[in-house]
This record gives sequence, C-alpha cells and structure tokens, in this order.
Amino acid sequence: MALVVRVCVVLVVTMTVLLVASQAQAQLTVGFYSETCPDAESIISRTVRDAALSSNSNVPAILLRLHFHDCFGCDGSILIDGGRNVERRAVGHQGVGGFDVIERAKFQLEKFCPGIVSCADIVALAARDSIVLTNGPFYEVPTGRRDGRASNVSMADDMPSVTDSIQQLKAKFLSKGLSEKDLVLLSAAHTIGTTACFFMSHRLYNFLPGAQADPSINPEFLSELQFRCPKNGNVNVRLAIDEGSELTFDDQILRNIRNGFAVLESDARLYDDEDTRSIINSYFGFLAPIFGPSFEDDFVESIIKMGQIGVKTVSQGEIRRVCRAFN
Repeated sequence: MALVVRVCVVLVVTMTVLLVASQAQAQLTVGFYSETCPDAESIISRTVRDAALSSNSNVPAILLRLHFHDCFGCDGSILIDGGRNVERRAVGHQGVGGFDVIERAKFQLEKFCPGIVSCADIVALAARDSIVLTNGPFYEVPTGRRDGRASNVSMADDMPSVTDSIQQLKAKFLSKGLSEKDLVLLSAAHTIGTTACFFMSHRLYNFLPGAQADPSINPEFLSELQFRCPKNGNVNVRLAIDEGSELTFDDQILRNIRNGFAVLESDARLYDDEDTRSIINSYFGFLAPIFGPSFEDDFVESIIKMGQIGVKTVSQGEIRRVCRAFN
C-alpha cells in the first residue's frame, strides 16, 4: 500500500511539473522581440562572438553551462550578485561563469531598446549562439521570459552533481519534467569545454576502497588522467571534458562515454544504466546514420524543453536594467 501511495505521489508531482512546463511553453514565443527590439538576437549573437574571439575559446562552453545552471528554473536568478546567500554562491554552481558576457549584451540592448529584453532570455539566446559558434546546430529559441525577483542558494539544491549516481541523476531530471533521453542529451553538452582536476580527484584516487580509481575508465585513459591530475597536484589544472573534440559541438562525447573515455563521473554513469546506455547506443551502429535518431535534432529538442523550466512570464517577473541586480 505504501509503495502505491509513493508511486501516486511521484506521478502527481511529475504531471504538475509537465503542466507548468506546457503552460510556460504556450507563453514563450519564437521572435518575441521582433517588433519591440528587432535587433535583439543579432546584438546578443555579436556580443557572444566578440567575447569568444577576444577573451578565450572556452567562452561558448561557459555560456552553455550557465544556461544549464540557470535553467533548473530559467529566470536569471543565478545572475544576481551581492551577498553570500544569492544563488550564484551555491556549492552546486561552483565554477559557473559567463556573467560578464551577459552583462555586456544587456548593456548593448539597453542602449537600443531599454527595458525590453530580459536577462533570462539573454542567457538562453547566448547558449544557442555558443552552440552555433562551435559548429553545432542553429535553432529558434522561444523567448518572452521575465527575470525572477528572488535569488537564494537554496534554489540550487536540486542541481545535478558530477558525483551523483545514475539513480540520483534520473530522479533530479524527472523532478523537472525531463526524461532519461533528456538526461543523456543535455549531458552531451559536455561536448565542448573543460573541467578542473578538482572535480576528478575522487574518481581517480578514492572511488573504491584502497584508493582505487573508477573501474569504468579505460586503463590507458586512466594513466593519462592521473598524469594530468596527479594526486596532491594542482587542482586548478584544466582538461577537456570531451577528449579530442572539446572545441566542436558533436556526438564525440557519447562515443567517449561508450568507450570508457568519459572524463566526468556523471557522464560515465550514463553507460552503467540499461536505459541511458541504450539511448547512447541508438546514435551509433551500422544503420544509425540513415535510420537512427539525429543527435543534433534530439539535442535541440531537449535544450528547448529545458529552457521552459520554471520560467516567469507576463506579471510574474521583471525586466532588469542590469542583470546582476534586481530593479
């Protein structure tokens, strides 16, 4: 009886999340700013491109990660700065960046159409432009989000962690209305970017009793990772998350996961589970290029779906003058 009750509760929560998401989707619109700020998307795109060219090649990955971290509630709450308890100070957001690029885009937008474009929409559009910059697919982003009026570290309590088990990852995604397929595809955003040795220590040296490494790591790759991230070494040294393809948006990350070359522990766990493993395998095989699913199309579907989570629209939020502070 207790089990039945728990199942019913999970179903009710899931249906509620999906209902809220569908309502948000109905309120977001492709081309929302076509009349009020027709150059909005081109201004953001230019800002992202200039930042990637002038500062560092990792900017696209940084902005894509910012979108993911903001979008377990896509209302720009992670952008608020000031005080120890704002969301961006949460442990789950360690290493998240790109705030300066978003502010730069907002500054330009305020010159041409003040008070029109939300910071939450800038984050979503900048992620799309980052994907395009790394040879990934262009896709239309539904816009019309408003910026939230609250920001607290507790908002990051449900953020996935690199050390989460596959059961924890699936549960966290499900609680946001995201499927196992979404979990695989959104994890594949790791196809671009780098991580720090700080996030590798447990997996390389203390995964099993006796200071043993994660056995899912390909032995040759393990030696390389331990060389680049030695025990008691510099934890700030950075390495590519998608070995051999960190600057290009492609499906190489899924190939690496399948072959034991996953850098992040959470990515490796995707191949431990029968359901997520079958999703990864569906993109490969002899007939996959012709009859199989399209990785790019499926990724676009998942990231658009993620971009609907917890959005504020109409009177639920505000349009900030600067992204780091409430009006």
